[in-house]
Amino acid sequence: VYTEWPLGRTTAEAEELAALARAKGVQTAVGLQSRVSPALLYIKEQIEAGYVGEVLSCHATAMRDGALERPSSRTWQRDASLGANPLTIATGHVIDALRFVAGNFTRVACMVTTQAKQWYETDTKRRVDVTSPDNVLVSGKLASGAVASVHVGAVPWAGSGFRMEIYGREGTLVATGSVSSQRGEMLRVQGARRSHELSDLAIPGRFVHVPADFPRGDPFNVGQMYALFAEAIRTGQSRLLPTFDTAVDLHHFVDTIKQASDTGRELTVA
Repeated sequence: VYTEWPLGRTTAEAEELAALARAKGVQTAVGLQSRVSPALLYIKEQIEAGYVGEVLSCHATAMRDGALERPSSRTWQRDASLGANPLTIATGHVIDALRFVAGNFTRVACMVTTQAKQWYETDTKRRVDVTSPDNVLVSGKLASGAVASVHVGAVPWAGSGFRMEIYGREGTLVATGSVSSQRGEMLRVQGARRSHELSDLAIPGRFVHVPADFPRGDPFNVGQMYALFAEAIRTGQSRLLPTFDTAVDLHHFVDTIKQASDTGRELTVA
C-alpha cells in the first residue's frame, strides 16, 4: 500500500494504519520523496564518507509564495484541524529531509504561527478566516551533537525556494532548489572542502532508480519512490523506502514541534 504524506489526519490515525498494515503483513510506502532525491542521497553519502568531517551545524529553509489567495477548491486547507497545512505537509517534508541527511533531533525549541490570518478566494471574491499555520521555525540539537535550524514558510511573494546547508569541521555541503526538498526538480549540490569557495558537485547516476526517459520535474521523485516500492515488493527488503512506520515517527515529531510552540518550552525528542 502506497500513500502520500501525511499518512493520517492525526498521529492516532497514522498509528492505526501502520498497525493494520503490520497485522496484514503488507509492504507499505509513504510519499516522503526527499529520501529518494538523488541530490540528497548524494549529500547523505558524502556526510557519511567524511566530506565535511564532524558536522557542527545545519540549516534548512523552504519558502514558497502564494500565502494570501487561492481558489475556493483549495481553501479547505485553511482549517488546521483537517491536518493538511504547512506544518504537516511542507514542514514534514523538509524536516524529514534534514533528519534523513544529518540525523534525528534530540532537543527542540519551536515557533508555529499563522501570519496571514485570512485568505482571499479568487473565484468567490470573498475573504475567509485561516487557522492553519503558515510559518514554522524549529531550532535544536541533533543526536550527533550538531545544532540545527529549520524555517518553512508560505509567504506572499517571491519565495526563495529550498536550501539545505551542512557545515562541518572539514567542509560545507549545500543543496538548493526553486521549490522544496521533495519535489522532482534536480537540486543543485555544491561543496567546499577545506576551502572558502563553493563549487558545483556532479550527482552520480547510481542514485537514479527510474529509466533514462522518465519525465523530469514533479513526476521524478514519485517515480523514484515507485521504483523502490516495486523492488521492496519483489525482494521483501525496504532498503531506502520510507514505510508507514517511518511516517508514524515523523507524525510524532511534528506533534513535538507543535507542543514545543504551544508551551513555549524546549522539549526533549522521544
